[in-house]
Amino acid sequence: MTTQLDFMRVPFAADLASYGDRPAILTDTLTLSYRELAERVDELALRLGPERRLVALTAANDVGSLVAYLAALTGGHPLILLPEDKPAALDSLLAAYDPDVVLRPGGGHPLLEERRPGTRHELHPDLALLLSTSGSTGSPKLVRLSHTNLQSNAESIAAYLDIAPNDRAATTLPMSYCYGLSVINSHLLRGAGLVLTDLSVVDPCFWDLFRNRGATAFAAVPYTFELLERVGFADMELPGLRYVTQAGGRLAPESVRRYAELGRRNGWDLFVMYGQTEATARMAYLPPELAANVPGAVGVAVPGGSFRIDPVPGLEHGELVYSGPNVMLGYAETPADLALGRTITELRTGDLARQHPAGVYEVVGRRSRFVKIVGLRVDLGQVERLLADLGVQAAAAGTDDGIVVAVEGDHDTRLLGKVLAQGMGLPRAALQLHAVDELPRLASGKLDYQAVLALSRPERGTVAAEAGADGAGVAVGPGSVRGIFRDALEREEIADGDTFVSLGGDSLSYVAASVRLEQALGHLPQDWHVTPVRDLEERAGGVPVRKRRRVFVPVETGTVLRAVGIVLIIGTHVGLFTWQGAAHVLMAVAGYNFARFQLAGERLPRLRRQLASVARIVVPSTAFILFAYLATDNYSPANVLLLNAVIGPEAVTTQWHFWFVEVLVYLLLAMTALLAIPWADRAERRFPLLLPLALTGAGLLTRYELVDPGVPHTAPALWLFALGWAIARSRTAAQRCVVSAIAVLTVPGFFENAAREGTLLAGILLLIWLPSLPVPAALRRLTVLLASASLYAYLVHWLVYPPLAGISPAVAVAASLAAGVAYWALWTRAMSVAGRWRTGAQLRRAARRLKSQGPESSNRG
Repeated sequence: MTTQLDFMRVPFAADLASYGDRPAILTDTLTLSYRELAERVDELALRLGPERRLVALTAANDVGSLVAYLAALTGGHPLILLPEDKPAALDSLLAAYDPDVVLRPGGGHPLLEERRPGTRHELHPDLALLLSTSGSTGSPKLVRLSHTNLQSNAESIAAYLDIAPNDRAATTLPMSYCYGLSVINSHLLRGAGLVLTDLSVVDPCFWDLFRNRGATAFAAVPYTFELLERVGFADMELPGLRYVTQAGGRLAPESVRRYAELGRRNGWDLFVMYGQTEATARMAYLPPELAANVPGAVGVAVPGGSFRIDPVPGLEHGELVYSGPNVMLGYAETPADLALGRTITELRTGDLARQHPAGVYEVVGRRSRFVKIVGLRVDLGQVERLLADLGVQAAAAGTDDGIVVAVEGDHDTRLLGKVLAQGMGLPRAALQLHAVDELPRLASGKLDYQAVLALSRPERGTVAAEAGADGAGVAVGPGSVRGIFRDALEREEIADGDTFVSLGGDSLSYVAASVRLEQALGHLPQDWHVTPVRDLEERAGGVPVRKRRRVFVPVETGTVLRAVGIVLIIGTHVGLFTWQGAAHVLMAVAGYNFARFQLAGERLPRLRRQLASVARIVVPSTAFILFAYLATDNYSPANVLLLNAVIGPEAVTTQWHFWFVEVLVYLLLAMTALLAIPWADRAERRFPLLLPLALTGAGLLTRYELVDPGVPHTAPALWLFALGWAIARSRTAAQRCVVSAIAVLTVPGFFENAAREGTLLAGILLLIWLPSLPVPAALRRLTVLLASASLYAYLVHWLVYPPLAGISPAVAVAASLAAGVAYWALWTRAMSVAGRWRTGAQLRRAARRLKSQGPESSNRG
C-alpha cells in the first residue's frame, strides 16, 4: 500500500492554508477564504483515505468541483478530470479505466461514490492528473501529468502574467479544460482570488459579478471575442480589469491588433498564448507590447521552457518542438499505462513554425492529420474510421474552420452527418459532407485531400464555436441566424427558405430568439419571424457597425406588454397596488401572437405546429396545477384537467385562479379546429383580415350578452383574442384605424370601471400603432426574462405570495416573479434535455441501422 508519505504533492494545493484569511473563492453569494477552502479540502482528502486511488471527477465551475480537485491533488490521488455536463465521456472512461472513486459536484460539498475500498491499479508515484487530448468525446487516450508538471506550469504562468495576491480571475472557461484549469492553478499558487462562475460573457449578470467582485482578469478563446463584440465590451467600464488572456485556437491577427489597441486605451493588456494539453497548458505567450507588430505570432517560450524547429523533409517549414518541466510524462491508453513513469522528454507539437526576426515564433501550419476547430482537436483519420465502421468509404480534410468529408457512393449525407457529429462529439454545423462517385486520388493512388478540401463551399453566415475550447462544451454558431433558430426551436436541419414560423416558432420561443437576433443583426425587421433564413443571414453578413451606448433600447411591444402585464397582475393580486385590466390585454396579445406564429404554411403541417404550441402551454400548466391540487385544498380535479371554466362552480372561488390559462387553451384549440376545416383554411388565406373581424363580431355577441355560450365569466375573451388576431393582420393605416375604432367603441362599459377599461384600451392601441416601445437599457434583460416567464409566473404566484403578503407585499411580488422565472428555466431546461435525448436516440438508431445493413441502407430513395 502506498501512503501519503511515499509520493510528491502539488505545493499550490497543499499550502492553501498559508494564505490565511485572504479571499480564495468568490461567487455571487459566497466568499471563501484560503483557510476555509483548505479546511474543506482537508476534510475531503481524509474521506478519500491515505491509500492512493484512481479518482474520476466530473467538474463544473463550482466550489464542490474545486474542492474535489484540490483534495485529490493534496491526497496524492491521480485524478481523471472530466466535464460535468458530458455523461457519455464519463461512461466511456469508466469503462476504459475503472477508477476506484468517482466524485461529482454537490454544491460546496462534493458527492463521493466509492467503487471499492482500496485500489486495483498500480499508480506511478509521479502521476497527478489525467486529461483527455480530445476534449469531451471520452477518448481513452489521456495525457499523464505529474505533480511537477502542474506546479511548474502554474509558476511560469504566474510569472509572465505577474499575478499578485490582489488579483482576481473570473472563470470564463470550464475547469475540465486545461486552459481553464491553468487559470485556477496559477492564481491559487499566488494566493489570488477566483471569481467562480459558469455564466457566459453574453450574460449581463456575468459583468455585474465581475465588477462587484473586483475581478482583474479573464481568459478567452477566439469565439469569446465574437461574443464580446456583441455585448459591447469595448464600451464597458471595467476599472479593475488588468489583463485578458487568449488561447484555445488562433485569433485572427486583425483581432489581436484591435484588442491590443483597445487594451492600451483602457489600461489593460492582451496576452496571446499558445499551448497544448501535453504541456500542462501553456508553452508560449506573446508579450503585450509586441501584439501590434507581430499579431500572428504565438510568442516566446514560457519561463523555464524552450523551443527549437526541426526540419521536415519536403516542407518549407520545420516542426516546432518544446522542452520544459511542464512536458507531460506521456500518454495513457490503458490502465496498465498508469504505472509508467516518464516516456518522453520533449514535446513534438505537430505544428509547422518559423521564427520571426523579432525573436518570436509563428505557427504556419500542421504536420499531422489533426485540425483544431476553435480549440477542439479532431483526428481526421478517426472521422474516416467511424464512417468505415458504418460501411461508408470516405476521405476527410479540414482546417480550423471546419471539416470537409467526401463519401463514395450515393449516400444520404444529412443522415451520415448527424451520425458522425454524434460519434465525434462535434457540432453538426462544423461538418460538410459531399457524396462523390469516386474518392479523389493522386497519381500515386493516395487520397487527394486537397481535392476533398476544394469541395467546401462558403456557407452563408458565420460558423463558430463557443466557450469550451478544446472540446469542453463546444457549440457551433450560437450567434448565427441558424444557431439562434436551432437553440430556440430545437431544430438541427434548417434550410435557406425556412422561417421562424415554418420551423415551429411560437410566442413562447419568440422573445428569446428576437433578442438574440437583434444583437446579431443590429436591427430586427418587424416581419423577421416570416423572413427566410437566407435573407436574415444576408443582413447578418454585413460589416457590423459599432453602436453607441444607449440609455433606451427598443423592445417589441408584445414583449413589453407581457412583462408589464404579469407584474401588474401579480401586484394587484398580492395587494401591493391596484391596477386591473392587464389580463385582458394579454388575451389580445395572445390572439396577436397566434396570427403571427400559427397561421403560416400548409394546412396539415400548420395543424401539427398549432397542436404542439398548445401542448407547450398545457403540459407545464397541468403539471403545476396537479402539484397545487395535491399540496392545497384550493383546487379540484377539474382544475388539473383545465375544465373548471366549463364544469366548475359559477361562483368565483379559488378554483377560478387559472381561468386565463383555461380560456386561452379553449380559444387556441377552437381556432385550430376551425382552421383545420378546408373552407375555413381557404377563407383565412383569401381574406386574412376579414376572418378575424368576423370572429370579433361573433365575440361581441357574448361581450354584449346577446348570446350565452355557457362558460361563465370568461366568454368575452373571444372578442379580445380575435381583435388581437385582426391587429396582426392590419397592414395599412386605414386597416389599423378600423381596428382602433372597434376597440374604442367596444371597450368602454365592458368592466364598468374607467381605469380598468383605460388599461385595456391603452394596451390594444399600443399593440396596433407601435411595433416597439423604448425600454431603459438596464431593464431590457429583465423585461425579456419576465415576458418569457409570464405564463409560469402566473401559474406559480397563487402558491408563492399568500404566506409572504402579510410580511411584505413587495417581497411577495418579487418572490412570485422569481419563482415563475425559476419554473420557466427549469421547464425549458427539462424540455431541452428531453429533446437532445430524443435526437440522440434517433441518431443511435440510425447508426445501428447503417452499421447492420451496410452502405446501401443510406442510399437515397
